[in-house]
Amino acid sequence: MKRSVGFTLIELMIVVAIIAILSAIAYPAYNKYVLRSRRSDAYAALNQDQATMERCYAQYFSYAPTTATCPAVQTTSPEGYYSVVASNVTATTYTLTATAIGPQAQDTGCATLSLDQAGNKTSTGGSANCWGS
Repeated sequence: MKRSVGFTLIELMIVVAIIAILSAIAYPAYNKYVLRSRRSDAYAALNQDQATMERCYAQYFSYAPTTATCPAVQTTSPEGYYSVVASNVTATTYTLTATAIGPQAQDTGCATLSLDQAGNKTSTGGSANCWGS
């Protein structure tokens, strides 16, 4: 009687099951990491717009000058994952809000990130650590 060399169907199925289990665990963790890493796009946009607003204030002593024009804040983040809106713009206050769009809209834990003239960082969506690492 000759002995065959190779894998049995059961051994192959066990390997496939192990790979499926590892993939089911790894993919959501990877997806969460990708969403968290894309938040840097919002940070960059908000910081750039904050610098624009502060330059305007340094020149005209107002975040919303009536006689002079300041550069407009960008409406989309550099990578296109967030839309940015300036609200509550008065002579002494402003609030910049970045809202997730496109594939980043799946990041429901940090749906919006906001920054005001005092440097206060807030977020909506339920996660307490949107601005942290």
